[in-house]
Amino acid sequence: MFTIEHDFDATIITLVDEGPAPILEDITINAFEDCVTIEQLDPRSDRVQKITFSLGQLRDLQAALNLPEGVYRLRPASGAEG
Repeated sequence: MFTIEHDFDATIITLVDEGPAPILEDITINAFEDCVTIEQLDPRSDRVQKITFSLGQLRDLQAALNLPEGVYRLRPASGAEG
């Protein structure tokens, strides 16, 4: 199960683990204009762990999910200016 909320500066997605035990803590994804953060409570330390992705890292992660093992560098789309 998941929820989606739109805040004034971010889209917030919460992933809830509903499967058979062991159930893991919820994961909260905050999508901002310039980065994406992922947060999850660590029950051992009772602290929220946070990871921040740049938009480039997120793009690379998206590509990596569909590729075999190896080393890759994404090239800008042809005709793109920047």
